[in-house]
Amino acid sequence: MEKQQIPNGTLVLVMGILSIIGCCCYGLPGLVFGIVAIVMGNKATKIFKEAPENYSGFGNVQAGRIMGIIGVVLSVLMVIYMIWIISYFGWETLQDQEEMQRRMQEMMGQ
Repeated sequence: MEKQQIPNGTLVLVMGILSIIGCCCYGLPGLVFGIVAIVMGNKATKIFKEAPENYSGFGNVQAGRIMGIIGVVLSVLMVIYMIWIISYFGWETLQDQEEMQRRMQEMMGQ
């Protein structure tokens, strides 16, 4: 019997890649894509472990899960950083570029 591709193997890989890219967009898209990659990767791993002789492409699933985990960690760090920036400078300061430059100069000690 010929081996078939593991279900959603490529999709897990794509979601893992998008989770790493999405962490740069304030963290939220990366968090969503990363969680989806991890959940789908776990399901595909369970399917593969039931009958590994029937499926190929498990490397894509493993790579996608790992990238999903990395994407979730980076996204959580980005969300924490954004919360700190907003709490430190304030929302009004972030929207006013001149005020933001003044606050940054104060922070640098100039």
